[in-house]
Amino acid sequence: MCYFCSTIQRIVNMKHVIDIKGRSKVVVGNLVELLPQLLPSKRVIVITDTNIDRHYHKLIEQYEHILIGLGETSKTLHTMDMIYRRLIEMNADRATFILGIGGGIVTDITGFVASTYMRGVEFGFVSTTLLGQVDASVGGKNGVNVDGYKNMIGTFNQPSFVICDVGLLHTLSQREFRTGMAEIIKAGVIADPELFAMLEECDLETLSNNYELLGEIVYRAIKVKADIVERDERESGDRRKLNLGHTLAHAIEKNSSKMNHGEAVAVGLSLIAEAAVRKGMLAQEDCKRIQNLLLRVGFSLESPVEMRYLLKSVTKDKKSEGEQIFIVFPKSIGCCEVEPMPMDELKTLMSK
Repeated sequence: MCYFCSTIQRIVNMKHVIDIKGRSKVVVGNLVELLPQLLPSKRVIVITDTNIDRHYHKLIEQYEHILIGLGETSKTLHTMDMIYRRLIEMNADRATFILGIGGGIVTDITGFVASTYMRGVEFGFVSTTLLGQVDASVGGKNGVNVDGYKNMIGTFNQPSFVICDVGLLHTLSQREFRTGMAEIIKAGVIADPELFAMLEECDLETLSNNYELLGEIVYRAIKVKADIVERDERESGDRRKLNLGHTLAHAIEKNSSKMNHGEAVAVGLSLIAEAAVRKGMLAQEDCKRIQNLLLRVGFSLESPVEMRYLLKSVTKDKKSEGEQIFIVFPKSIGCCEVEPMPMDELKTLMSK
């Protein structure tokens, strides 16, 4: 049986499997083959959004399902309340498996709902965006926004599985595809110089149409994150490296609607690379490589928000503790360092 339009290209022979802490499995491969293998033999309720239902209705209609709206405005406690009430109406119990099918907003919401409904039920994800596949759906962080502040309420809880089929990415606009590239570039800067070099050798159009190459790049980016999560699931040490570029990115998203997450991360990554050069931690040549790759992919590196407003928002960032915040600085392509920094010192550094 084929759930999708016959024109969708498929990766038949490629399957990468990553185990996280022995209880979560991330699989890069063919959804049609993988989903029946990974779903448990119990009642399944799907959480997805209206856009995914439009593209993949034949898949969604096979299951009981709950639809949510689109965008960050849906990632709220109001949406959570609606889902909880629907689950109660549907008589969902602890034996129910909840499957999130969608991008990062859907998987964040699904993970939080499943982790808290009846004190926790099993759940899994089918990630349908590049950003979701390489970042949001992997690692066990689930949460919602409060008053525009990103992921202020949430849980650490691993899904049973995550399926990443790059064939699903054909529906993405170029802008949405590009936004996922920011996280892939980030992964290369954190811990995979070979991945970074691979990205320097291919353009966005080639990558989006070469599913074999894209599958390999997605796998490598996930592996960077999975290896770090394996060592530090609850973000007390190494996992902070995954926040590279995100402190300022979240501040941009809080203060402006002009950029999506990946676009804000690109700006944050560029700004923190420049700051690392000023601190003497990063060679100017490596900073230029990072910025040139971001520009080559098509990102603007100009912040839509003045630095003074960004720094004001940073004080409410989840990574702050009292009067200091943990900042991730690149030291080279493939190596980063987490440094606790007083807020005043960060303001001085970023205002130069």
